[in-house]
Amino acid sequence: MTGLDHEHSAAIDVAGNWLAQNPRNRLNQPVIPLLRERFGLSVAEAVEACRVASKAREAIDVSGT
Repeated sequence: MTGLDHEHSAAIDVAGNWLAQNPRNRLNQPVIPLLRERFGLSVAEAVEACRVASKAREAIDVSGT
């Protein structure tokens, strides 16, 4: 993995974790454009960040916290 790939992975993880902590019903705009603007992601990266958020929410639900 190159440094650039690592940077993108970190940005996706940060965006996904941010999204997991911010309920979508409280965001006042569509999620993909919001993630792209806020975190400088491509469309594919923003979609992956949504997957990260979904997995994080599932982990929270399973742990009961």
